[in-house]
Amino acid sequence: MSPGATGFSAEDPAPFSTAAGAAGRRRPGGRTGRVRARVLEAVSEQLVEGGFDALSVDGVAERAGVHRTTVYRRWRDVGGLLADVLDAASDDDWAPGDTGSLVGDLSALNEEVLAALTAQPPVTMALIAASFRSGQAADALQRFWEDRYARCEVVVRRAAERGEVPAGTDARQVLVAATAPLYHQLVLLRTAPDARLARYAAQGAAVAASAGVFADRRAEPGV
Repeated sequence: MSPGATGFSAEDPAPFSTAAGAAGRRRPGGRTGRVRARVLEAVSEQLVEGGFDALSVDGVAERAGVHRTTVYRRWRDVGGLLADVLDAASDDDWAPGDTGSLVGDLSALNEEVLAALTAQPPVTMALIAASFRSGQAADALQRFWEDRYARCEVVVRRAAERGEVPAGTDARQVLVAATAPLYHQLVLLRTAPDARLARYAAQGAAVAASAGVFADRRAEPGV
């Protein structure tokens, strides 16, 4: 679950990481939609090339072939541009697949996260880094992850229906436990990608969930 398989972009947004359909639900069409797509693509390209410090409204406007006043009027500043790139990543109909098992579903999600975090150009990594420099981008990234985690909670509900995990298992905790090792290894520690990591992390979370580690404690007496 990260900011589809190819990472964030104006045309190909993502699921946690990020593998979403290209067709947006709320994107405007016509000339307005085309302008937005060009501008957001320019933001991603400039961010990857030069980082947050090199990102500017004027530079984005020039790269996108859009008049600078149009960009200032709609997005106002760099923070607004970054926030819209991240918000655009949720404008899709993406939903997690059903492999028939919790381990399979979590592994599939992690494969998408792994693909997004190791993609070239590294748009997802650049956007995550930028979120530490812009309050608007940080808020938008939080909205993105909230959206993706909410969509993926069905994975744990299906597992409970199959009897793989106890009823009342906290879906969010399971999802965070499954995806966190990828972010820790690839984003924080910057370790070399390991193709086995996605399934290892999924298996660990699934085993813990089946043992009741993520049971909803609010239902217990005295909690």
